[in-house]
Amino acid sequence: MSERTDLPPPTRWAQAGERNVGYGRKFAALVAEGADVDGEARLADVLVRRGAAILDVGSGMGRVAAALSARGHHVIAVEPDADLAAQSRTTYPDLPVVEADAFALTPDLLAAAGRPAAYDLVVCVGNVLVLLAEDTERAVLTRLAALLAPGGRILAGFHVAGGGPDFARHYPPTEFVADAEACGLRVDLHAGSYELHPPGDEYAVWVLSAS
Repeated sequence: MSERTDLPPPTRWAQAGERNVGYGRKFAALVAEGADVDGEARLADVLVRRGAAILDVGSGMGRVAAALSARGHHVIAVEPDADLAAQSRTTYPDLPVVEADAFALTPDLLAAAGRPAAYDLVVCVGNVLVLLAEDTERAVLTRLAALLAPGGRILAGFHVAGGGPDFARHYPPTEFVADAEACGLRVDLHAGSYELHPPGDEYAVWVLSAS
């Protein structure tokens, strides 16, 4: 039997295996304790009109997508990790979840799943972009750009160096900007946190739009 070549390459997250154990439990405990885990959602909320169509790519256990849904938006979560997708469905049963890898995410795939093919905002936070498969960053950014409705934007956030998983890549801002621009995107905002502190050396928050 020939080996399939249409499958996405394994992400850094998938390759980490057992080192990922505990991520979902950590955020489930924080949610149960009433901790503030809505920082990303608060910023995403102000980037769009009420009732916007939002796609949360790499949604994990669903905390950001659920917070945006509670704020009156129409949110679809996308998560490739089967365990995290199951946790999301259990914790937030009303939140639609599509199990798909960002590398394979296309308007056709979403349409086939009965979901919208274009969005006012694509959210890609929580270190998703530094946990992609090696050398797929531009392919993924191109796919995210293709999912934007007219005037739509992308909210991205990741650890630039340190602070994230030890298996994440180092993604300097200059390299990220070059990748984004090569994919037809423009940087509208670069900050150091979801509270819009100045850019720093540890974390980067970006708002992108079609150039």
